[in-house]
Amino acid sequence: MSIQAVLTDALAKRAAFFEQAKQNNTDCYRVFHGTVEGENGLNIDRYGDAWLIQTFHQTLSDEQLAEISSVLTDHADFHIVYNDRSGSHSRIANTSGNEAQDYAQTEQVIRENGINFTSKLRHEGQDPLLFLDMRIGREYVCDNSKDKTVLNLFSYTCGIGIAAAMGGARKVMNVDFSSFALAAGQKNAELNKVTDVCEFVQSDAFPALRQLAGLPVGGRRNQKLPKYPKLRAMQFDLVFLDPPRFAKSAFGIVDLVNDYQGLFKPAVLATKAGGHIVCCNNVAKVDRQTWYDSLVRCVEKQGRKVTSSQWLDCHPDFPAFDDNHPLKIVVLGID
Repeated sequence: MSIQAVLTDALAKRAAFFEQAKQNNTDCYRVFHGTVEGENGLNIDRYGDAWLIQTFHQTLSDEQLAEISSVLTDHADFHIVYNDRSGSHSRIANTSGNEAQDYAQTEQVIRENGINFTSKLRHEGQDPLLFLDMRIGREYVCDNSKDKTVLNLFSYTCGIGIAAAMGGARKVMNVDFSSFALAAGQKNAELNKVTDVCEFVQSDAFPALRQLAGLPVGGRRNQKLPKYPKLRAMQFDLVFLDPPRFAKSAFGIVDLVNDYQGLFKPAVLATKAGGHIVCCNNVAKVDRQTWYDSLVRCVEKQGRKVTSSQWLDCHPDFPAFDDNHPLKIVVLGID
């Protein structure tokens, strides 16, 4: 099938979802998930009054871009931004026309379930400022944070933290290494008038988490440790752990395939008895049940117990083969 045909089909299948999103005051979501819907490496999202087209395997020809734009414009006449990320490290490689370029580099405000988020479709980083597949995670914390303390690790632009604050959290600590991402998070807090609830800590996750857990910071062998913010040991009612697939620093290595426990153990120790920890793993090849079993074993090795578990499944705008989505999210109750 042509790109036009598969895109038209995807839009038609989402008709009920679009109506529900409108009722929920949500104007940011995926409209085409190419890997599953017929055009591998092509993703199309709505961000407010813009269509964001992204390619990760090969560049769209002018003709293909025109065909896609025609279908999208017929659906809703929004700005169209194309980010070609098919090159090395998924960096945006193409330039846009003047009008699209000006819009893409301008701050906008988007909404999800009535919560405001800042958006800029081209900025100093690569990814959009709100990950749309994590909507289910933001909904969970919004619904389960009333009067609670929340730790948001690898917070990026603090979407989880803002959702927690909007859900009535008493205190939210957002931790991320990027000053750019945290600045966007602070903007999000201002947009929703929750700055008094939110704390923003610019730090590598390892020293922050290990200090909160009451563990020595340590580091990788023969690595000189850079400076890091000093934090006192503290436990939270709700901990949200959403690490990247792989990252390396002087303090340690994030590896979601081979060593999730390296982060999960101190995250458990930073979770109050009777509290909950939300664990995320976005690596497709990691088996869901095997990963879950390893989490339970890790909790038990700390002399604690998993009292409940709840899987959070992505919304239907992110279809998956056999309903087995690469992004796995499980909420564990811990005593």
